[in-house]
Amino acid sequence: MKKIILVILSLTMLSTMAFSAGIELGDFPLGKWLDSTWDAVWEFNSNNIRILNLDGGLYYDFEGKTITDFSLKPSTKGLVLSFGCEETGKKYQFTKPLTNLNLMMVIDTETGNHYEKELPIQQ
Repeated sequence: MKKIILVILSLTMLSTMAFSAGIELGDFPLGKWLDSTWDAVWEFNSNNIRILNLDGGLYYDFEGKTITDFSLKPSTKGLVLSFGCEETGKKYQFTKPLTNLNLMMVIDTETGNHYEKELPIQQ
């Protein structure tokens, strides 16, 4: 019985560590990009993504949230970062094209809403 409890605790700790590890952006570019439709600035740093208002105030912080299906891989269109967030009920995809500094963003919700926007880089 003790072995079963130990195995369950070990698995629970491993799954908790996987969710709490945060977002590791690796080779994805760091910086800020503007979504002018929502007056929102997407900020990518080495281990987190935040959404800010134009004055730098916080709209949303992905740190500590349940991130699912995290993927960072090259494609013919550029470097693609994708993930889901259980708390927002959305799936996010950001593509950094090879030919310019902007990001292409796609957001899909569990209710079927689809949003696409090219985000210019902010200095």
